[in-house]
Amino acid sequence: MRSDDLDALALLHDPVRRSLYDVVAGSGGDVGRGEAAEAAGVSRTLAGHHLDRLVEAGLLESGLRRPEKKGPGSGRPAKVYRRAGGERSVSLPPRDYSTLASVLAGVVDQLGAEEQAERVARDAGARMAGRHRGEPVERVLSERGYEPYEEDGLLRLRNCPFHVLAKEQPLLVCSVNLALCQGLLEGLGDDPGRARLDPRPGECCVAFTASKTNED
Repeated sequence: MRSDDLDALALLHDPVRRSLYDVVAGSGGDVGRGEAAEAAGVSRTLAGHHLDRLVEAGLLESGLRRPEKKGPGSGRPAKVYRRAGGERSVSLPPRDYSTLASVLAGVVDQLGAEEQAERVARDAGARMAGRHRGEPVERVLSERGYEPYEEDGLLRLRNCPFHVLAKEQPLLVCSVNLALCQGLLEGLGDDPGRARLDPRPGECCVAFTASKTNED
């Protein structure tokens, strides 16, 4: 655990900062100061102060949005905020599961044991579902950090909980992640075929088609 991680996350204890962070993180893109203030129910000035504090802590990034209208009277570029790409974690006492996961992923890759890993992941997804009987898959995915949202008839996942490993071993991690999600659906009594690979930059590689219940 790094002390700057703890200091950064401690900022989110403030309810206004947490609300503003959630607004920006949940947008999936750039959010202006006024937009964030309105969504969080605070003044623009107060929002700007807290958003800049989150940028200083490395939880958000800032940039400029050019006005759509060009030429005289178009105004100045507006400051916008987006979720920072880095990760923050706190563990007491310190733990380093990511390094072990990276080693194990490398072993699976070297042994060519992708099919076995997918079977284990599907079983893990089914066991996960056993702790969430009666809950919709959207809620379970949200609790697991996937940040689901709906778009064009699909349930997409804004966040990949295995982001670091996915950068190291994208084919392996995405196939295992898909198997995990299919096992979760199966364990919840849903159609595992709803989960499919549909990668988009900056998001999880898995997406879900609409259930038959929603289509009827």
